Amino acid sequence: MNVPFVLDRRSSVALHRQIYDAWRTGILSGRFRPGERVPSSRGLAASYGVARITVSAAFEQLLAEGYFETRHGSGTFVSTDLPDAILGPLRPPTAVSRSEHAVRLSEYAARLGPIQRLPASTRTINLSNVMPDRASFPLALWRRLISRQLRRSSAAVYDGAGHPAGNERLRIALAAHLSRTRAVRCSPDQVIIVSGSQQALDLCARLLLDPGDEAGVEQPGYTAARQLFLAQGATVRALPVTDDGASLNGLSNRTRLVHVTPSHQFPTGVSMSLPRRLALVEWARSHSAVVLEDDYDSEYRYNGPPLPAVQSLGGASVIYIGTFSNVMLRGLRIGYVVVPTSLVQPFTTAKWMTDRHTTLLEQAALADFIEEGHLDRHIRRMRRLYQSRRDTMIAELHRRFGSGVTIRGDAAGMHMTVSFLAGDAVRERAQRTGVHLASTEIYYQSKPVRNEFILGFSAIGEPTIREGIKRIAGYK
Repeated sequence: MNVPFVLDRRSSVALHRQIYDAWRTGILSGRFRPGERVPSSRGLAASYGVARITVSAAFEQLLAEGYFETRHGSGTFVSTDLPDAILGPLRPPTAVSRSEHAVRLSEYAARLGPIQRLPASTRTINLSNVMPDRASFPLALWRRLISRQLRRSSAAVYDGAGHPAGNERLRIALAAHLSRTRAVRCSPDQVIIVSGSQQALDLCARLLLDPGDEAGVEQPGYTAARQLFLAQGATVRALPVTDDGASLNGLSNRTRLVHVTPSHQFPTGVSMSLPRRLALVEWARSHSAVVLEDDYDSEYRYNGPPLPAVQSLGGASVIYIGTFSNVMLRGLRIGYVVVPTSLVQPFTTAKWMTDRHTTLLEQAALADFIEEGHLDRHIRRMRRLYQSRRDTMIAELHRRFGSGVTIRGDAAGMHMTVSFLAGDAVRERAQRTGVHLASTEIYYQSKPVRNEFILGFSAIGEPTIREGIKRIAGYK
């Protein structure tokens, strides 16, 4: 191990003392932890360009004072038994103790707000969990597909020569899958693989918005999209969400793009009606604007016929965004964006400038996962499982609360929104009985709806759903 220290050869302090001070300070600050191996004096002497006797003198002093210890046949280590009076509470490594000057941030950095997300839960029962069910994912199959790619490609899969638009087989498979399941009209060349839907939104904001431009977002809506547009310097216009989806009344002649989640709006869960989809596409055409269709939770629809993607109604005016995070695993971080032909080159270039390409090994395995039919089978299996859990949640809410509950957005997806007539009492019982409920308040720009909560059913079993709702209803 090469341990970097700065030795000042012009200093009046002897070199062995500087080495001693550096190690002692490193141990006391927590840079070096008890039990860590210390490099050999010979290796450090060569690294510092000093005589070995200089390093040995420093080590002897550290050993004498108890900062180092030797183990027969193993070497020298940071002492595991430092006296409390010497060590005090271990602290994490601290910054260099020189006076720091204020760093000038860009206007972009100044516009960045705090990260907003559903609060993490440490409760016994998390009724607001909107994660996919990890336990039901065919992880053994996924491991085999990953291993197959490693055997096929050897180290070449990591050579960094991936196309910025993504693995060609994956783009071909995705174009066919989206055409079949979502009526998306595109060629594989229009599909760009990204590191999750958030990167897709970031690319859209960079390429389509200048400071001062106007962007439309749903109210309530996905806060990360709104934050991205604000950070880009855009003015954000709120589009109230009704039972038919985002209203177009809030749009103006200055609006450059609109971000919508039409399949299963987040967080309300409503689906955009066909008349409103057609009106949105017509507005985009007539105003030379762009619709960002974030096809959130489109795979899971339980009531009514599936609606085609907005992109199928107006491909030249719509950028279609999807991800595998909700279908497969949150940590996979593979998404995709389908862009009009005229935007393929700028999006591919921007993707290359951002991170060159998305992870290569997982792209190749995902292509196999789709081509061999595993994705379709997994979605069908999860749709049945989630529908059963959704039905249980709805039945329990009606049984426990009767007319005191209003359910919205339960026709699709992995969550619904629920309003309680006695919301304050429900909130108090949840707090007291170890049930996590997440309010929708953080997704409103203004005037949030009180006592409206996100209830997720995808990642918790039916007995847990029943128990959680029983607790918030006040039953023992």
